[in-house]
Amino acid sequence: MVSVTAASTADAVLDHVEPGADIIVPLANGEPIAVVDALEEGAASGRLSGVRIHQMHALHDRPYLHGAFGDRLRHVSYFLSHVTRPAYANGHIDFVPTNFSEVPTILERTTACSLVVAAASPPDRHGYFSLGTNADYVSRLIGRVPFFVEATPAMPRSHGHNSIHHSQVVGWCESDSPLIEVPRPSPNAVDEAIGRLVAERIPNDATIQVGIGGVAAAVLAALGDHRDLGIHTELLHDGMVDLVEAGVVTGTHKTIRRNRAVTTFCLGTRTLYDWLDENPAVELLGVELVNDPRVIAQMPGFVSVNATTEVDLLGQCASETIAGRYWSGSGGQADFARGAMYSDGGKAFVVTPSTTRTGRSRIRATLTPGSVVTTLKNTVDHVVTEHGVAELRGVDLGERARRLVAIADPSVRYDLAREAREIGLLR
Repeated sequence: MVSVTAASTADAVLDHVEPGADIIVPLANGEPIAVVDALEEGAASGRLSGVRIHQMHALHDRPYLHGAFGDRLRHVSYFLSHVTRPAYANGHIDFVPTNFSEVPTILERTTACSLVVAAASPPDRHGYFSLGTNADYVSRLIGRVPFFVEATPAMPRSHGHNSIHHSQVVGWCESDSPLIEVPRPSPNAVDEAIGRLVAERIPNDATIQVGIGGVAAAVLAALGDHRDLGIHTELLHDGMVDLVEAGVVTGTHKTIRRNRAVTTFCLGTRTLYDWLDENPAVELLGVELVNDPRVIAQMPGFVSVNATTEVDLLGQCASETIAGRYWSGSGGQADFARGAMYSDGGKAFVVTPSTTRTGRSRIRATLTPGSVVTTLKNTVDHVVTEHGVAELRGVDLGERARRLVAIADPSVRYDLAREAREIGLLR
C-alpha cells in the first residue's frame, strides 16, 4: 500500500494560481466542481487576477461564465454547450475554433498551461488517481503540467493513458460531487430511417466512430445483426455498451488496440459509468491519438458517422452553426471524416434529417449566410437523410447537386433544382 499525502480542502488550489494563469479543465464530467467553486470564490475575494479557464463542452452553469468577476476569471471555450452558448452570445466568454485532435497542441502553443484541475477517482493502493470518464486533451499534460485533482467516489476508475500518480499532483481534495448523466436519446421515425440506411452500408468487421443524438442512437440500434465490429471513437456512450454486451462489438479485427474499445471521453447514464469502472476492455486515450486522422487511416474499413445541421449543393457541411450563429464547435467531425477518407475501404457518413423542426430544408443551394464549413466538400463522402444516401466522393459538381436534391424533402426538390441552375451547378 502506497502512502498518499492527505487530501486538502478545495480552496488549497488558490495557492497554485498566479496572476494571469491559464487553467486547463477537462470537458464534461472531468470538471472538478468543488475546485472550480473555489476558483470562483477566489475571484470574488480578489485573490485572482487575469486568470483564464480553458475548457471544451462545459456542463455546469456558473457565475463566472456570465461575467460575474470580469477579467479576474474568464472562460475560453473550444466547443460550446447549452451552458456556454448563451454566455458566448452575450460576450461573456471567448471561443476558439479548432479540430478536437488539435486542442492539446493549441493549448501548449497558445497558453501558459499553468495548472490542470480535474475530477478523478480516489487514489488506488498504488497511489494512482484515474481521470475516469476522461482522457481528452488533458492526459497529454500529465507529467508536463502541475495537476490539482478532486477525488470523488462517483468517478469510475478506467484504463488507458489517464492515470496520474500522487507524486505528480500539487494537491488534491475530496468531494461527493455526482456525475452529470445524459439520458439515452429516443430516436423518432426519421432517425430510424436514417439509421437503417447507414447501418446497411457498414460491413461486418468494420471499426466505427459514431456521434451522439437520435440518429446516432438509431444507427447503433440497427447494427444488432452485425459481427465483430470494433470501436475507435471520440465519445463512448450507452448505445455502444449495448453492442459490446450483445457481442456485436469484439474488436477482433482492429489493427490498432485490438480487442479494445478506444475512446477519449465517456458521457451518458450511470449505467455507462458503472460499466466503465475497472473495465479492461475499454481504453481512454488522449484525443491527439484517438482523433488523429493519420492514426484513423491505419485502420482498414473504418466507418465514421456524424451529424450536420446544413449541407449545400456543393456538399459543404455546416455542422457547428444554426441559422448562421455559432451553436457548438468543430469537434472531431473533420478529424474522423479525413481519417476514414484515407482508410483502406473506409467510409464517412454525414447524417441529417431533411428538414428542421419548423420544416426548413437542411439541404440548401447555398449555406445560410454566417454559417461556417465544418467538413469540406472535398472530404465529404456520403450525405444521408431519411430519403436516401448521396455518394459524393469523386463526383462532379452537377452530379453532386442532382444527388443531393434527390435526398432533400420532396416539397423543396423542384425549387432546389431551379436554384442549382441559377448558380450554374445544373444546366
